[in-house]
Amino acid sequence: MRALIVEDDAGISSVVRRGLESVGWSVDTRADGRKGLELALEEEFQLLILDVMLPSMDGFRICEELRMRRRKTPILMLTARDTTQDKVKGLDLGADDYLAKPFDFDELMARVRALMRRDRVHRSRVIHIDNLEIDTTQRTVTRGGGDIGLSRREYDLLEALATREGRVLTREIIQEVVWNGEPAYSNNVDAYIKMLRKKVDADFEVKLIHTIRGVGYVMRGPEA
Repeated sequence: MRALIVEDDAGISSVVRRGLESVGWSVDTRADGRKGLELALEEEFQLLILDVMLPSMDGFRICEELRMRRRKTPILMLTARDTTQDKVKGLDLGADDYLAKPFDFDELMARVRALMRRDRVHRSRVIHIDNLEIDTTQRTVTRGGGDIGLSRREYDLLEALATREGRVLTREIIQEVVWNGEPAYSNNVDAYIKMLRKKVDADFEVKLIHTIRGVGYVMRGPEA
């Protein structure tokens, strides 16, 4: 497994590199944004860790360029700018996760493991959470062997939650990911969550969609 870290803070880059190498990763590092993009395009990586503020080209631009070129490598962005607007921008440009500095190294490694699980899910094209099955190619959903009929928006919301299993999504992030720039309000999110629960959770003892009061929503199986 190969990872590329594009980070101009030598101390952070070194700590993250050593941590990944300790669990078996092969790691390349770059301190310049444009050089980092060139390497990411030239070689194959299973993980990219990008700082936002970089010399010559920022992490947002790197992320956008990679996604425009259909590179699907999981991207974790690191930044000192811990605002919802910046998080939404990074996610909207194609980043898979976002971690603010200063961060706890154990949390970073947990997020890396989660990204690798999600990447395997995307490559398999079928998501399984408990007895829920989502075929992302056919956009079909079953639970306990029974078909669940969803509207386009309900399906998009379910897939957004399921592909980020275990991660709490704020209403603002859900609006950006699911509504994709269309006008939406927080009560739209709440209404669609309510409809989705009726179809996905109501007839089952194990509930998969959970509310985190004051924050947002998360999907997780009973083992979590």
